[in-house]
Amino acid sequence: MSDRLVKPLKGIVPPMITPMTGKDEVDIGGLERLIEHILDGGVHGLFILGSTGEAPDLSYRMRYELVERVCRQVAGRVPVLVGITDTSFVEAVNLACHSDKCGADAVVVAPPYYFPAGQPELLEYVEHLVDQLPLDVFLYNMPSYTKLFFEPATVKAAAEYSRVIGLKDSSANMIYLHDLIHNFADRPDFTLLTGPEELLVESVFLGGHGGVCGGANMFPNLYVKAYEAAISGDLEMARKLHKTIMLIRQTIYNVGRYSSSFLKGVKCVLSCMGICDDYMSEPFHRFRKEERLRIQSILEELILPKL
Repeated sequence: MSDRLVKPLKGIVPPMITPMTGKDEVDIGGLERLIEHILDGGVHGLFILGSTGEAPDLSYRMRYELVERVCRQVAGRVPVLVGITDTSFVEAVNLACHSDKCGADAVVVAPPYYFPAGQPELLEYVEHLVDQLPLDVFLYNMPSYTKLFFEPATVKAAAEYSRVIGLKDSSANMIYLHDLIHNFADRPDFTLLTGPEELLVESVFLGGHGGVCGGANMFPNLYVKAYEAAISGDLEMARKLHKTIMLIRQTIYNVGRYSSSFLKGVKCVLSCMGICDDYMSEPFHRFRKEERLRIQSILEELILPKL
């Protein structure tokens, strides 16, 4: 574990989008601008190659390039977490080893998708995986995409492996998160981060350690300040910032018709802000003219709190 990755990891760790200009082309200038934009917001880490990063749709070559470029530019300013989720055990290990060589601080792994594993099989998978990984591991609970999740008892058992140091929960199930917070009351070193930004303030108030908020690609300081308000117990400020987070959900994230609209919205906003291209990996496409005009209108009317 690197000196930058203090356990538990606390704060806002944005799941960075992947700026692209083509099917297998990184938007290099956009990537550089995006990293600085996010870091300037005061975030506490950076998570690449997650769901928001379109990782399953990217070629291995592109994933490796992204890890190299991000780690080189971040240069230790914050911890870098790399998603290695894959249907192939070997490829997950290979990407983890590459990430270690590039200077990443930890890896993040969700259950392998397609054929659903039973919980004993999933625990054994984690055991076999961590035995071959050079970096510490965050489990990634994403049942809406993987079709299964790490049950609380499985998380508790996996945490006995020294390299398993935390979990990112994107289930939006607060009862599940409550169970984890309760189960790890005796493990203050084990990180519990929430994915849905709408639950950031609530989860931190209740004992979570922070959020992996997609909106922090666009407005990183908003989510950092919301986290800080929650961690300090400033209920009035936390409510105010949560209201803005909900407004973003109800406007930007509601443009478009499909489940990909959240990501299209984030990428379109960043394009409108002049930060990076909004090219999407197949089978998705960027917002067309009508949706882009709606996003531009929302941005013109969106009033962010003075932070």
